[in-house]
Formats: sequence, structure tokens, C-alpha cells
Amino acid sequence: PGSGADAAMQARKADVVDAALAFHGGHLGDPLEALRRVGGREFAAIAGAILAARMQKIPVLLDGLAATAAAAVLHGVNPTALEHCLLASLSPEPAHARAAQRLGLRPLLDLDISHGEGAGAALAAGLVKAAALTSSGMAAAVRG
Repeated sequence: PGSGADAAMQARKADVVDAALAFHGGHLGDPLEALRRVGGREFAAIAGAILAARMQKIPVLLDGLAATAAAAVLHGVNPTALEHCLLASLSPEPAHARAAQRLGLRPLLDLDISHGEGAGAALAAGLVKAAALTSSGMAAAVRG
């Protein structure tokens, strides 16, 4: 697990996580407190963007483990907070599949890529747009 991480790097990552859990463990029951203590500013920014999109009724394509982890914070606060979100694709990281399952999100695409940089979302956006156009066209046909 981890982009190109060798055994030594994985062991170091596990040690860092263990240390963080030992230090902050008693405070991680609240999703927002967990975000504050161990999430990092990038996770807070992603969570804020997802929440702002919800307030504006803008759909969100989640792409990658980091975006899914940030979304998990909002889901922990309110299980309906992600109703405007779709999961573009899954990374090969085992944690990504587990997180998506816990959030009730199924990927739109099964690409088995680890590129990141929004590649899954860029490809899924076309699929979502086509589905919306098809749906609106069908609704117009039913009305007409």
C-alpha cells in the first residue's frame, strides 16, 4: 500500500500511524476533531469544497483515496452529507476500496489505474454528462 512504497517505507508509515493513534487516540471519535488532529490542511480543504458544493447543489466526482478520506469525515458527521457525490474510480490501494464500501459509494469506472491527478474524474465526467443528457432527453420525450 502506498504509491511505489517498498517494505521499509510501508513499515515507517505504519509506525507513524501507530504513533499518531497513540497520541491522539482518545480524541478520534469525533470526525471533525480527527480531521483537525491528523488530517492535514489539504484534507480539510477537500472536505470544505465538498461541503460547499453540497450547499450550492453542485455534484462532486470524488477521485482518489485522499478525496474519499476527506469525504469520509463529512459522512461521519452526517451520513447524508455525500448524497451529491459520485465516486469516479477506485485506486489500487486496498484502503480506497474499504473506504468506498463504508461510504456506500460504487465507482463509476473500473480502470485499475493509479495515475491520480484527476484522471478518473476526467473520464467519469463524460459518463455523467452523457447520463444527464440521456435522462433529460428521456424526460422530454415522456412529457412531449
